[in-house]
Amino acid sequence: MSFGQFFPYLAVMAIVTYIIRAVPFAMFNRQIKSRFVKSFLYYVPYAVLAVMTVPEIFFSPDMLIAGAAAFCTAVLLAYMERSLLTVAICSCAAVFAVELAAMYI
Repeated sequence: MSFGQFFPYLAVMAIVTYIIRAVPFAMFNRQIKSRFVKSFLYYVPYAVLAVMTVPEIFFSPDMLIAGAAAFCTAVLLAYMERSLLTVAICSCAAVFAVELAAMYI
């Protein structure tokens, strides 16, 4: 990609990112009092993160069963309130163990 193509893309991306972040400040200039809207906005980041992450957990490994093992490991450790680093490392170890075991079976 040449610089002639890159900078217009960069400018559009910067403008869109700025608009997405600036519009809520312009629209909601007073405190939100609705319990429904507050609870909805509270859970939006978690829902977006889950929608972006869960498909990758299942389809990134070579085998679907390895992704399922990673997902189950992550859910179990998160339920046990382990740290994010511990959950990530153990999920990666689960994928590695399942794929290694599948190689020898």
